[in-house]
Amino acid sequence: MKLTLQNIKSIKQKTTSLLTKRVCNYVIENWTSYDNKKAMFTDVLNYGCQSGIVSDLIYYSDTVKFYNKYKDEINELLYCISADCGIFDLSQLFGDNWDKEDPLANETSNQNLLAWFGFEETLRNIGMQFEELQDCI
Repeated sequence: MKLTLQNIKSIKQKTTSLLTKRVCNYVIENWTSYDNKKAMFTDVLNYGCQSGIVSDLIYYSDTVKFYNKYKDEINELLYCISADCGIFDLSQLFGDNWDKEDPLANETSNQNLLAWFGFEETLRNIGMQFEELQDCI
């Protein structure tokens, strides 16, 4: 499939996932800001939400709200990635940023990481549907 605004809107319309709809909204809202549409995906996936590129996910108040809203879908993504990689110790997935004393992500720091993870993985999953992005994400 070609990377077009219409195809992004179609993905948003067809999905039942609220997280996918939210990430599609990010792409739709930022579409005109990018001459190179691939960069909208690769910038986030190369530098991560931690870089501040996703302006709605900079502050803890925003990332915690995002995590709580999409918690079930983020946890499902996390489980699938963990199972695929055979890694169930989240500190192996997130490195030193993961607070091992908060394994259930009840605290802000781990919720922040999981919000970024959920956004980035969902963006990656959307991007993988487009021919132009399959070689770079």
